[in-house]
Amino acid sequence: MNRSIAHVAIVVRDYAEAIAYYVGKLNFELVEDKYQPDQDKRWVVVRPVGNGTTSLLLARASTTDQETFIGNQSGGRVFLFLRTDDFWRDFAALSSAGVEFVRAPKIESYGTVAVFRDLYGNLWDLVQYSE
Repeated sequence: MNRSIAHVAIVVRDYAEAIAYYVGKLNFELVEDKYQPDQDKRWVVVRPVGNGTTSLLLARASTTDQETFIGNQSGGRVFLFLRTDDFWRDFAALSSAGVEFVRAPKIESYGTVAVFRDLYGNLWDLVQYSE
């Protein structure tokens, strides 16, 4: 058996602003952006540049119920983990791009980590694991 997580859906307010943030500030690549006329929505997929295959599906909220989860998909806990092979390089690049870090870098038993908030308020770990 060979299975993996292909996409993680993240509820966003607007496709254009989400693409600008994830591609422009986090340096993700835009993998796919296709309009789906039957549902009047877009299939927008981004992923970190590198060897990984898991990607984010940027899913625009289409109901008021969905809108309430924008920026709070995990109840205030860290939601996603951006793994890097060079923590200090990426921390400097993200900081200079205006990414808001809410917890300073810290060396833990498992690696080096800092927490940042995305444009909607979701919390992420930037982490380089000790190998």
